[in-house]
Amino acid sequence: MSPTRREALRQLSAVLALPLVRWPRPADDPLRGTIAQYQAGRLRGDYSAAEVTARALERARGANEWLRAVDQFAPTALAEARASDARLKRRALVGPLDGVPLFAKSIYDMTGLPTTASSAEWARLFPDAVPRDALEVQRLRAAGAVLLGKTAADDFAYRGNGTSSLSGQVRNPHDPAGLKTPGGSSAGSAVVVACGMAFAALGTDDGGSNRIPAQFTGVVGMKPSFGLVPRTGVIPTWPYLDTHGPLARTVADAALMLDAIAGPDASDALADRSRYTRGGLSVLRDDALQGARLGLVELHVPRAQMSAESLAVFDRAIADCTRAGAIVELFVPSVNRVDVRDQFAADAKRDGRVAPNHNAPAATANALLRYFAGHGGSAMEQLQRGHAAFRAFYDVLPTAWAAMAPLIAQPYEHDPASQSFARARSAIVAQLAASFRAKGIDAMVYPTMPFGAPAATDPWPDVRTTLGYGNWLGLPEVSVPAGHSASGMPAGNLSFVGLPGSDARLLALAHAYERQSQRFLAPPVLR
Repeated sequence: MSPTRREALRQLSAVLALPLVRWPRPADDPLRGTIAQYQAGRLRGDYSAAEVTARALERARGANEWLRAVDQFAPTALAEARASDARLKRRALVGPLDGVPLFAKSIYDMTGLPTTASSAEWARLFPDAVPRDALEVQRLRAAGAVLLGKTAADDFAYRGNGTSSLSGQVRNPHDPAGLKTPGGSSAGSAVVVACGMAFAALGTDDGGSNRIPAQFTGVVGMKPSFGLVPRTGVIPTWPYLDTHGPLARTVADAALMLDAIAGPDASDALADRSRYTRGGLSVLRDDALQGARLGLVELHVPRAQMSAESLAVFDRAIADCTRAGAIVELFVPSVNRVDVRDQFAADAKRDGRVAPNHNAPAATANALLRYFAGHGGSAMEQLQRGHAAFRAFYDVLPTAWAAMAPLIAQPYEHDPASQSFARARSAIVAQLAASFRAKGIDAMVYPTMPFGAPAATDPWPDVRTTLGYGNWLGLPEVSVPAGHSASGMPAGNLSFVGLPGSDARLLALAHAYERQSQRFLAPPVLR
């Protein structure tokens, strides 16, 4: 349900009352500040949305030849900005994102642009503009946001390196040599916000695709609770893992974007059907860590394999939480990154169910059919046309088209292996909740990843991470910059991880940590 004008103005007033984050920001560059700072400047008449949007587009176009962070630019951005300026003149802004320049990831549908999926072959097979916006893009437009275009990613959002066959390797803006990976798959979304080309950007996360680039580029990345954000109009990955959320320079800006895109919709059969009230996610306090109980999961901190620099950054982050008033204590959750898969298998075996499968081919095949059904024409013909290109990455799908037919027809919410996975998740998360209650824990804390960005051409260190753990359990996670190495590269992010449905609490805790630590550092291009 759309907010009334009075409610929208109340939300905007609340946003503008937030404490301003104190970071370097020349008066003539609002794109380096927060959304609240930007809106305050507009209300003072310092600049217009059209002027700032033009600057964002100029910056993005100028840097894109080297950074390769943008997939496509939207031709409607300046018109949307001018429309927001007209609403401001009438005192009729529709909410805190009205007139705010944002990007979406290349796998999102956006009216008037083809959906390339950052794949050269997909772009060749589907060159025409799509006739709809993804639901999240629709919701951002309804909130008055200015959509600048779409960001580059790994092909079909399948890898974690930011390597696109269509536009090339996305570069990490903190590495002047251009050798380090920005992470992926939401590489371009992380880079555009780090570089002040937009305030926030949409990304997706099936196994770390928001959190990896957040750490490697030193920005805020969030994986919300599974189901909080419906995923209609986005090229699917694995329906029982796929989670969409924001990347931004600050927690407050990430919260505003998430608040705009969250809430149930019948078009996504796995979306959380709980009633959603806008505004709750973006109510943040600087003192939220005061008295909060944080569970430090040492099993998720592979100290023996972390560099001295990464470990020092993490330990300092924990000390920052303590200085902000948090009570940090060791916590042993009922399920951890080492035994999570075994617990899923054991739960199914106890009940005599089929083996749980988080990436069952039938679920992905049916999700693809539903995606194409929103484009008009024959969804089956379009799916057949794209099958080989998609299957080259999602190799769980059958190679032969004939073998796809029985998979496509079955609704993914009825797939036995996927149902078994969902039932195991529910049971294991209930046990995790009990362990939270037993210790009085508000959130778990541990490194988002235990190492910094390797070279884009090198293999990652052979160190287990918690990335898949969060997706398997559907847990919300906010990843916040924790510091940089002596060379200036981001050295680590601190993750705040909670039970499903605790997104607002996690955002509040992460915001309070951010205010205490203030570890964001703009890349060299903006210093």
